[in-house]
Amino acid sequence: MTSDTKPIFDPLADEGSAIDWNGLLTEILAAFDCSTGTIHTLDQDSQLLHLKAYQGIPEFLLPKMTVIPIGKGMAGVAAERKRPVQICNLQTDELGVARPSAKETKVKGSITVPLMLNSRLHGTLGIAKPVSYEFTSEEEETLMEIGEAISRKIVS
Repeated sequence: MTSDTKPIFDPLADEGSAIDWNGLLTEILAAFDCSTGTIHTLDQDSQLLHLKAYQGIPEFLLPKMTVIPIGKGMAGVAAERKRPVQICNLQTDELGVARPSAKETKVKGSITVPLMLNSRLHGTLGIAKPVSYEFTSEEEETLMEIGEAISRKIVS
């Protein structure tokens, strides 16, 4: 991870602007040296996660990722548990947290964090690397802070 998260947090602190979902995801991926990522927001009425931004996801997988139920796949499980879920190597995972089609992304080290504010879920953020990798507790904490900043922007 690069030490500069300013390009991530500054736009989220700007109360007058809308979220540039794709730009935000690009900055997050760059900061954590990742190649693939998704941001989903939670529809509070339906309790379904809706895809807002993605990068590095094969087009044929998008229909499976556009709307995700709580509890399904890494995003759904992170949302259900309201805490980060990570897999060191998605290609060899046998825990069953990731959906079988997730292996088709060809990524290995992956983490999904819930977007939380005041104990309330607002969505998920998932990032991944093409190599086996275990995200550190510091990286996990920073991702949770980013999630809180995104959530603050969603509710404002």
